[in-house]
Amino acid sequence: MKQDALIERRDKAVARGVGNAHPLFAERARGVRLRDVDGREYLDFTGGIGVLNVGHLHPRVMAAVAAQLERFSHTCFQVVMYEPYVRLAERLNALTPGGFAKKTILLTTGVEAIENAVKMARVFTGRPAIVAFTHGFHGRTLMGMTLTGKTGVYKQSFGPFAPEVYHAPYPYPYRGWTTERALEALGDLFRTVVSADRVAAILIEPVLGEGGFVAAPVEFLRALRRIADERGLLLIADEIQCGFGRTGRMFAVEHAGVAPDLVAMAKSLAGGFPLSAVVGRAEVVDAPAAGGLGGTYAGSPMACAAALAVLDVFEEERLLERARAQGELLGARLATLAERLPRMGEVRGLGPMIGIEIVEDPSTRQPSPARTRRVLDMARDRGLLLLRAGTHDNVVRLLVPLVATGEELETGVEVLAGVLTDALGDAR
Repeated sequence: MKQDALIERRDKAVARGVGNAHPLFAERARGVRLRDVDGREYLDFTGGIGVLNVGHLHPRVMAAVAAQLERFSHTCFQVVMYEPYVRLAERLNALTPGGFAKKTILLTTGVEAIENAVKMARVFTGRPAIVAFTHGFHGRTLMGMTLTGKTGVYKQSFGPFAPEVYHAPYPYPYRGWTTERALEALGDLFRTVVSADRVAAILIEPVLGEGGFVAAPVEFLRALRRIADERGLLLIADEIQCGFGRTGRMFAVEHAGVAPDLVAMAKSLAGGFPLSAVVGRAEVVDAPAAGGLGGTYAGSPMACAAALAVLDVFEEERLLERARAQGELLGARLATLAERLPRMGEVRGLGPMIGIEIVEDPSTRQPSPARTRRVLDMARDRGLLLLRAGTHDNVVRLLVPLVATGEELETGVEVLAGVLTDALGDAR
């Protein structure tokens, strides 16, 4: 088989530290379907880790990139500017929450967006500290790792880490952390570890991505906005995985009616092309002096063209409405299944951003990473690609492209239901 030979070559040539969720090599992908090099087809409910909300190779995106490639591929915006960068910034400024004047910087990766948001916050406030949350994931650079609230493979022996980063508990009701308890812990952090007057910003994922698809309660996000206003801090929303329709709203924080000072975004922004952005209050984004922000490939012309097409697709194909319908179907079907399968400890999420926390013992809620791995392997054998997440690697996460047809969604749900029944057993 071609796959086996390629895996052998990969093991000899590629760094061991690059993990792989599935032992597959892609040959072709369109929409929600992916074919491997041995000709097997799969329903792809991973979306390249939430990058493909408009699916693989959406025709509108491909046409926009091809047209841009006929003009030029690269100039570096800091050397010779181009209009699509400005047009995309204008559209993102209009899309993000908040009725205040906004500005945008375009970058390449999600962690670049996070790092630049931190830079802006520190310059604007004149303060050094950043508060992030347990279970959060913010990238693999030094600052990204430091901000990430999970140890294990993400941090290994990579330290020492960046200074002046502090972690507070994320509200995670299934694991005993209510909004009230989490807010008390944040207050205690300010009283005992770092004074609020030294904190530049609070950084939060409105829905944990790698941390297990846990949505921050509305009252928690609103409390963070109040705390930020009272203490002179900034509120930064990491919408890298939960943004661009993944929760049924363009940005997950909109469910709480909260306007962050800065929003970091990437992944589905450009339909598979490397692009990220920080969008926020104009005075905050403008705080660093000219030359303090940027990057050689930041806001590449092809990625800008792709992102503009993605935004058109959202409007023309009514993807937010489709996302909400997906979420209703998935949530209802999985909740019914969970009534029969106690090892489906919790089904949770916002819209179609749904996680299934798998436990070994429902009474103790003991995480079961082994059964979760089995779910992924069995699903792949039956033609469905899934990912896991969570601090204990025991959450099956669903990242169905929003362009999935009703038939594709139904087929995927049927496969998933069969796999969960067979892998978790003990149906009641």
